[in-house]
Amino acid sequence: MATKGHLSKPVLWLVLCIQLSLGVDEMRLANGTGPCSGRVEIKHEEQWGTVCDGDWTIKDAGVVCKQLRCGYAVQALNEADFGQGSGPTWLYQVVCSGNESTLWNCSHPGWGVYSCPHAYDTGVICSGFTELRLTGRDTACSGHLRVKQETWVTVCFSHIDFNTASVVCNELECGEAVDISRGNHSEDKPELIWQEKFQCVGNETHLAHCPRTMLHTNTCSHDATVVCSGYGGYRLANGSTTCSGRVELLHGGTWRTLCDYLWDLPAANDLCQQLDCGVALQIPDGQFFGKGNGSVWNGTFSCKKNAKHLRDCSVSVLGRDECPAGKDARVVCSGCPGARLVNGTTCSGRVEIRHGDTWGSLCRSQWNLKAANVLCHQLNCGYAKSIQTGEDFVGMDGPIWRDAFHCDGTESCLWDCAQVILGNPSCSARETATVICSGLAESLRLSGGESRCDGRVEILLHGIWSRVLDDDWDIKDAHVVCRQLECGTAQKAYYLPRSKRGIGVVGFRSVQCAGNETQLMLCKTSRSHTVPSGVAEDVGVVCSGSRQIRLVNATKRCAGRVELYHDGTWGTICDDNWDLSDANVVCKQLGCGHAIKAFDSAHYGEGSGQIWLDDVNCTGAESDLWACPARALGQHNCQHKEDAGVLCSEFLALRLVNGNDCTGRLEVFYNGTWGSICSNQMSQLTAVTVCKHLNCGDGGEIARDFEYGRGSGPTWLDHIECTEQQSSLWQCQSDPWNAQSCDNRAEETHISCTGRKEATSPTTFAECPNSTSCSDREKLRLIGGEYGCSGRVEIWHQGSWGTVCDDSWDLADANVLCRQLGCGSALSALSEAAFGEGTGPIWLEKVHCKGTELSLWDCPAKPLFGKNCDHKEDAAVECSGVTETTASPTRADPPRRPATGSTRLSTPIILCIILGTLLCLVLAILARQIQRARAQQKGSRLSYDPFSEAVYEEIDYNMMNEKQGITGLSGRPLLVIVNTCTFPEVPPLPENALEDNYDDATEAPEPKDAPFSEQNDKEIIGIPEESDKNKDSWTGQSPNVSGNRTSAADRHSSPALEDTGYDDIEEL
Repeated sequence: MATKGHLSKPVLWLVLCIQLSLGVDEMRLANGTGPCSGRVEIKHEEQWGTVCDGDWTIKDAGVVCKQLRCGYAVQALNEADFGQGSGPTWLYQVVCSGNESTLWNCSHPGWGVYSCPHAYDTGVICSGFTELRLTGRDTACSGHLRVKQETWVTVCFSHIDFNTASVVCNELECGEAVDISRGNHSEDKPELIWQEKFQCVGNETHLAHCPRTMLHTNTCSHDATVVCSGYGGYRLANGSTTCSGRVELLHGGTWRTLCDYLWDLPAANDLCQQLDCGVALQIPDGQFFGKGNGSVWNGTFSCKKNAKHLRDCSVSVLGRDECPAGKDARVVCSGCPGARLVNGTTCSGRVEIRHGDTWGSLCRSQWNLKAANVLCHQLNCGYAKSIQTGEDFVGMDGPIWRDAFHCDGTESCLWDCAQVILGNPSCSARETATVICSGLAESLRLSGGESRCDGRVEILLHGIWSRVLDDDWDIKDAHVVCRQLECGTAQKAYYLPRSKRGIGVVGFRSVQCAGNETQLMLCKTSRSHTVPSGVAEDVGVVCSGSRQIRLVNATKRCAGRVELYHDGTWGTICDDNWDLSDANVVCKQLGCGHAIKAFDSAHYGEGSGQIWLDDVNCTGAESDLWACPARALGQHNCQHKEDAGVLCSEFLALRLVNGNDCTGRLEVFYNGTWGSICSNQMSQLTAVTVCKHLNCGDGGEIARDFEYGRGSGPTWLDHIECTEQQSSLWQCQSDPWNAQSCDNRAEETHISCTGRKEATSPTTFAECPNSTSCSDREKLRLIGGEYGCSGRVEIWHQGSWGTVCDDSWDLADANVLCRQLGCGSALSALSEAAFGEGTGPIWLEKVHCKGTELSLWDCPAKPLFGKNCDHKEDAAVECSGVTETTASPTRADPPRRPATGSTRLSTPIILCIILGTLLCLVLAILARQIQRARAQQKGSRLSYDPFSEAVYEEIDYNMMNEKQGITGLSGRPLLVIVNTCTFPEVPPLPENALEDNYDDATEAPEPKDAPFSEQNDKEIIGIPEESDKNKDSWTGQSPNVSGNRTSAADRHSSPALEDTGYDDIEEL
């Protein structure tokens, strides 16, 4: 028995059979130009009929077009425009919302309830397609015409004319039609062909509105190609980068210079942004980028408001006339895309960055003034004045990104800074980063320094950065520069060495300031576009605002030796009284969290150059290290073996444990502790990113068998998600740091990579191959040359040897390196892999030494983050191989032989050696004869060599008279042997010559650290026995060996060592 209220199965089958026998309702368009236009007819109960409606609307027609898959409705007709039909009137007074899938699903009185005269039969003109486009070219405004039905179909060249092309260009917002032509040969291709010919008048707004005639063809000889006057492709030609140059426009396959009478900075800015080149920095004057091939497109470039594509930017009134001088469009873009300011002004607002194609705000929890400075510079907005703006600029759409940018402050783009996302907390819309920049870029800047407040002085004239030369540059001039840049007061005014001088146009020379001017332009100056004779000195300034702090010699940020930048020089801090409170201030100042440990005794390696601070005594509450009590800058009683270091909580490292080099349980070092990472929602792509991060190849997978054991420490992170664009785990999204991120140890991550790992230490600086505490010098080598004093430059960093890019590599850089290696001066600075291409990483580019630094590590340089260089650009040097000092090398610095092309000695050298040997023999015989004669005359006076005494006194006297400028030797006589063949023995130092507790007496400091007076005492001077003390009486002084530290005055009493001209001076 059937259930009450429900039809039985036999009844259901009966209903279905009746429906099948009566047929399914159908619809068609009759008597039109094609299947998508005509009178609306419906087949119901196996009979075709019409639709009558005195109020037939575009919504009703739209349902018909959609049901027939004919695109959208162009027209709704209701007076038998396609002729009168026959048969019943099936539907009457249809009312559709537009969302129905069939016409009979719309509201209507019922099937065939009214009979209507066929004079009111309804009709429809559908578009026949849903979209149109131009394809196969570099732009969206030229190419082969295609329309979309269910798939994209080809429009034949014979089916359109110039009027049709005009409608196409207008609909695509690509300006006016420039040309139509035959495209690809289509007869033999299995493409679908549009079967209607368009007969446009030319004023239609859409191609679907044009009249059409049916052709019933499945082939065509050529497809239609349309070229519009709008975006046809833009590029910047003849610039130094892809984001600077002369603006060229592509039309009809031809690149021509754009001649724009109204070209200005806003238009240039639009073009830079559309080319993904950041913002427009300047429009250079004149033919700065050349004339090109001489052919031009005349027109006016303009973009619609909020244009998202270059197709929204058209060039009106396109022509090919001559271009007057200076009217060609040109621009220098920043080349830094992906960052902007919104909800404010051009140079203030909420910070937004772009990931992929998605813009979002930036959390302010990690936002700092250095990163803000880089962003303002990138946007051509000067420098950051404030990042504390309260709730100004709030109100936003889109995601909030958690990126933390750790910048030095000298980067060109925000994306050049070290970027960390992993573990950063989320934030609300009211906690987003903001900045107020100083405004449009200053007309004055300092270039090539460690910050915006030190470097070479340059001034902007006529859109070009120009040099400032002066032969009488002084501190008053420097004060004006620092005041104009709001960089505090001037600490130093200096001339740049030849290797650091600028090139190009000279803006100012002979600057004379009173010192109270607000701008350099207000000082007395003379202008010149050429370098005048006698005035060729580029000038530089160090302002008080340039001082900063950094951590060096660690494998990552947030750990290392503490160094300060002051007075234009990097220097270290002495570890006297150095403790966790001091280290906390450093970590906080650098945005590295809190201090985990304060290191002493040069834990991260010995520095070089100045020791700026000693006896630092912070409470821990200070905002920066400068606010802590300490000795005066530069006053200390330390050596670099006492350099201070820190380890901060934000120091990160990654490793795989309990396996081999590239397999194991994944652990991260954070907050001073190694901990596990959870595997919840972790994809294989994240595993691949881990392997890339660890230099373990480009492949990897998550191991599911947990064969690498359980961890015992915290479980720091969970829900890590990486994308294909990320090569470092630090740039991946995750939950915030939490010591209990995993529910249990079974969630720990185990990974197996395909490659080999280059291991690095998590808590100490990169070790040299055979040493646990290698020096700066041991981290340098020259490969490919002879004798170790010529070759490709390689440096040791993060556990491996790598090369240096030759960008900006010059003789000043080479000189510093040669001196540091004990190879004398540089003969040449070579580029383009002169000694062959290296392998492995390229650690540095754009090294900028002044030439006076003691170590290459003291020189400003840029770590190579991108792919600006490859090994065909490896830097190299050729050194003289001869140390230019009177001191002979120490055991740590073995003598180097010159890097020459041949080991053969020249004839003059051989003759000199022979003559010198003969002279030695004659002198030796003569000395022996004199000694015997005196012995016979004076009997017992055989203990002292008169010849040696004569030579000693005469040369000592002459040297001390001629070279008093380099004495600094506490008045002691200088023992020198000139072209002699025997060496007098130096008596050993008696045990009681030094006072007790003098712990440094037997330690020979390295040449770069020891004061000159100490070096000469230990390397040049023969220390006399007690019986010879009377030989020192003429100086009135004695050697200073009374204390365990040399006084600051003694350390700085000697001038810098110069070339004495005595190449034959040797050490006893």
